[in-house]
Amino acid sequence: MNWSSLNDRAYAPYSGKSKACVVESRSGKLFAGVRTENISYPITIPAVQAACAICLSEKEIPAKLYLEGDELDQLHFWKKEFQLEIIKTDSLPESPLEDPHKKWNADLDITARLKELLDQAVIPNSDFPVSALLFTSDGYLEGVNIEVSDWTKGLCAERVALSKAIAAGVREFTRLEIHTKKGEISSPCGACRQVITEFLPYNDIILHHADGTSSEHLTLDLLPFNFKSSSLKK
Repeated sequence: MNWSSLNDRAYAPYSGKSKACVVESRSGKLFAGVRTENISYPITIPAVQAACAICLSEKEIPAKLYLEGDELDQLHFWKKEFQLEIIKTDSLPESPLEDPHKKWNADLDITARLKELLDQAVIPNSDFPVSALLFTSDGYLEGVNIEVSDWTKGLCAERVALSKAIAAGVREFTRLEIHTKKGEISSPCGACRQVITEFLPYNDIILHHADGTSSEHLTLDLLPFNFKSSSLKK
């Protein structure tokens, strides 16, 4: 793996500006993050936000940030938030990156795993844990909601799972399952619905509600008349 191949995993069809970085946790684990754009530009996920959120979702604390150049959106915030050591380098760290794409196991109890993941949510502000499993043809990726000192820099569980997938080079998905511990129903927020529509427009979204019931929906039904325009793509 090198910077070129990691940058190639970025999803940047609108700006054409691929960005990537690697966060090293205090325990020495390496988590990649890449720019994940959205047709609704303001909810684009910068590489450093993705990498730090992914690290936090795995119960790790960001300590170092590796980058190739000088420009990364939100760099100043995340550097200050975790007192990150910034390392500019032409080559990636020698240790392997964490692979978040878990292989399918027929014994997986989806509901039980979603409930277990709720304990990994980083929610100092809301105390509202959310978990998500994003499925592929042969595996899945996990996500929990992440909150930091600036609410606008947090990421929902659905977007953490998608950030993991894009950074891992995974683009084909089958369905998304979501669970909340509290509230009347489990439901993706509006921003997540827009991001989910970007990658899973005709897929099933299964919502596991706090009362033990579940419901199944088509992504497009969750966000009718969603914003889209082919003229925005470069």
